[in-house]
Formats: sequence, C-alpha cells, structure tokens
Amino acid sequence: MPRHPRQRRAASHGSVFAGRTRPRGASRIFGLVVGWLLVLVGLAALVLPGPGLLALVAGLAVLSQQYEWARRWLRPVKRRAFAAAAQGVRNTRNIALSFLGALVLLLIGVLWGVQPAVPAWWPLDDRWWLPGGWSVGSGLILSALLAAAFILYSIRRFRPVVLDRT
Repeated sequence: MPRHPRQRRAASHGSVFAGRTRPRGASRIFGLVVGWLLVLVGLAALVLPGPGLLALVAGLAVLSQQYEWARRWLRPVKRRAFAAAAQGVRNTRNIALSFLGALVLLLIGVLWGVQPAVPAWWPLDDRWWLPGGWSVGSGLILSALLAAAFILYSIRRFRPVVLDRT
C-alpha cells in the first residue's frame, strides 16, 4: 500500500513532518532546549512580571516544529490571538488606548528600577516597596516595548489601508 506523500522519509534531511523536514542532531536539540526554556519562562512570567503569554506561545511555536501536540495547541491560540489583534486595531481609540497602556507599563518599569523613596502613604513595611529593582523593572520595560511592537505589527497587518482621495 503506497504511503501518503507527507509520510515518506527524506533520505538525508530527516523525516518529513507535516509537509516539512524535522530537524535532526544539534539543531533538534537546540530547538527542544529553546522551546522548553521559553515554555518554562512563560509559565513563570504568568505569575511574575513579564511577557508570560508571549513566551509561552513562542515556546509552543518552537516546539511545534518537533511535536504534533504542540502544533495542535498552537493552532487555536494563534487563531484567537490574530482575531484579538485585528479587533484591537479596528479603530483609532483602541490603538491610542493600547499605546497608552504600553507607555504606562514602560513608566512603571522605569519607576520600579529607579526605586524612589518609600512614600508616607505606603501602609506596608518598607521592604515591600517595589521589590526587585531593575530585575523587575527591566522585565516591565521589555513587556512594554514588545507590546508596542505588536501593536505596530497589528496595525500593519490587520488595519485596512485608507487611500487618500484628495
């Protein structure tokens, strides 16, 4: 019984996986390490400051090159993310609010890193005022920059081009 073309083995490039060649050797190990590391960082960043969902999706994207289960998990996430991105840039108000949110996140990251003096209104012990310093602040700043980059990407990809009719 003949095999489906996608099930044939490639002679020198590894096995065929969903229409692509599956990496072998060092590139496979590198992909697995990077993918699982991104998944772990993403899971940690879900509860810590940082781009948790982004890292988790990036890890799944890398692992989807190796595992069919990762491809299955990635498909609906990707579909929902693109739908949300298109909705987010549908009008100018949404875009302005998104950039404002990224700017606020950036400013909070800078404030967190600079560590101003504990204000008089702070009800907790002084050690609980902005713990972590620049390690947390830089994660917030990175999140803000990534958010701004994704907003720009969404505008370019999903926002309809308005032709100038003057």
